[in-house]
Amino acid sequence: MNTAAQMEKPASTGLNQLDQLKKFTVVVADTGDYGVLKQYTPRDATTNPSLILKAVEKPEYKSVVDKVLAGGKNKSVHDIMDELLVAFGLEILKIVPGRVSTETDANLSFDTDALVAKAKKFISLYEKNGIGRERVLVKIASTWEGIKAAEILEREGIHCNLTLLFSFPQAVACAEAKVQLISPFVGRIMDWYKAKEKKDFAPAEDPGVLSVKEIYAYYKKFGYKTEVMGASFRNVGEVLELAGCDLLTISPNLLGELQKSDAPVTRKLNPDARDAKIEKVSLNEKQFRWLFNENAMATEKLAEGIRLFNADAMKLEQMISAKL
Repeated sequence: MNTAAQMEKPASTGLNQLDQLKKFTVVVADTGDYGVLKQYTPRDATTNPSLILKAVEKPEYKSVVDKVLAGGKNKSVHDIMDELLVAFGLEILKIVPGRVSTETDANLSFDTDALVAKAKKFISLYEKNGIGRERVLVKIASTWEGIKAAEILEREGIHCNLTLLFSFPQAVACAEAKVQLISPFVGRIMDWYKAKEKKDFAPAEDPGVLSVKEIYAYYKKFGYKTEVMGASFRNVGEVLELAGCDLLTISPNLLGELQKSDAPVTRKLNPDARDAKIEKVSLNEKQFRWLFNENAMATEKLAEGIRLFNADAMKLEQMISAKL
């Protein structure tokens, strides 16, 4: 005779958690280490300066770096850097069927014109290598200037991934700018609150998870086409709590954890958000800057993120300079 506990236990699906998650959400790999992609079969992949730096330091990618350097005679270090980022993107696109995200320079985060120029340069490099712009997302930090750059680029058919997004005002401005995709950061939000409040958070109460849920519900209720891709995860619990989000970009170590478990995965986010108790918001620049400034966590984490990405980009630049 079955016990009550046995009767309440969900039936096994026969699928691991990663494959179950793919039924609700587009899974994206958050890595520049393209050698690990085949085992997880993500649709898309995302990179950033820190991830590319880690990949470049691995001996198995020496051939990619050497090839870029060999073609870099009489070119500036900045040009070689751009070609290296695109070279990793090209390798990734040989494996994933969807899109790759390539990040603009962090030190351009407050310069709209420079961001537009950099994005066009990336697209030109991809197109010279036979990759259409529909397979590339240009990553730009979610500053006001970055969002305005993305608005210009989207009108020209260059799609953008607005990253380092920590707050609702940033998400609203991105939606109004008709950005293709946003990457709200989960783990870094949780890091801030964990340090401030000196406590851990269960996945369902995680401030980063709750932020993404609010943004997702707002976009769905008001019919925005901008895709929501949860990012920057610290644990599998955060990932599973956002099952049903449009996309989730996940590091290889967490993809591996999901693949090893066959525990049931249930959908947590539903696109039918008609009953969500959220009011429509429209922000001009002054309102955006004020509301963003009022959010200490978002202000601090955006500034920190830009600094960290710039520091790793400078390390990469120094490495290239030394090889040259």
